[in-house]
Amino acid sequence: MRRLVLFDIDGTLLVSAHAGRRALRVAFEDEYGDLSFFDSVRLDGKTDPQIIAELHSAAGRPERNTPEVIARLLDRYVAALELEIADHAHLVHPCPGVPELLDALAERPDVVTGLLTGNIVPGARLKLGAARIDFGRFVVGAFGSDSAHRPDLPLIAATRAAPLFGRAPHGDEVVIIGDTPADVACGAGIAARAVAVATGSYSVAELVSTGAHATFATLADTTAVLEAILT
Repeated sequence: MRRLVLFDIDGTLLVSAHAGRRALRVAFEDEYGDLSFFDSVRLDGKTDPQIIAELHSAAGRPERNTPEVIARLLDRYVAALELEIADHAHLVHPCPGVPELLDALAERPDVVTGLLTGNIVPGARLKLGAARIDFGRFVVGAFGSDSAHRPDLPLIAATRAAPLFGRAPHGDEVVIIGDTPADVACGAGIAARAVAVATGSYSVAELVSTGAHATFATLADTTAVLEAILT
């Protein structure tokens, strides 16, 4: 069976030392004088547009959640993220075992490797580049740029992979690897399997409780992770 293996980015493929959060704060500085509401919004497991909408709501200004305002803030965010990455690139690095796992998957003709992330495309490129992970090695992808609603993304990725499978893959043909409960849950619409990894903000115990097909502390055991993906 051929498989589409989709990776989340933050907390799964890499650690960015909170560059995204700092860049978002810079993007919001022109909107609000007091940014204390940032502390009430959790960012992991969400799309970039969703995060911006939740931040406006936390600030008490949900009426600012218009397409124009969100697009403007995303542009500011990308500009700020580029500066953050430039200043703190030495703090951005792959999570344990990621380079070895990606290399092992690349050697398999029965695997198509892709991205499934809440990052918009420019942000994904910046973070992966800083971690020295080639964006081009991911054949397909679905991003926060495609939909603010994360459960939409697996079907988008599968549809984009259709030319490689002869149809959109689904069920056990799709494996989503991520570090949050949202990563585990988002593939339910196409019956995808999920492999969870506790290199983000959630513990192994918390991720096991989500019902993931397999859960790892890290992706360092390449053989075991491959077995979870392929069986």
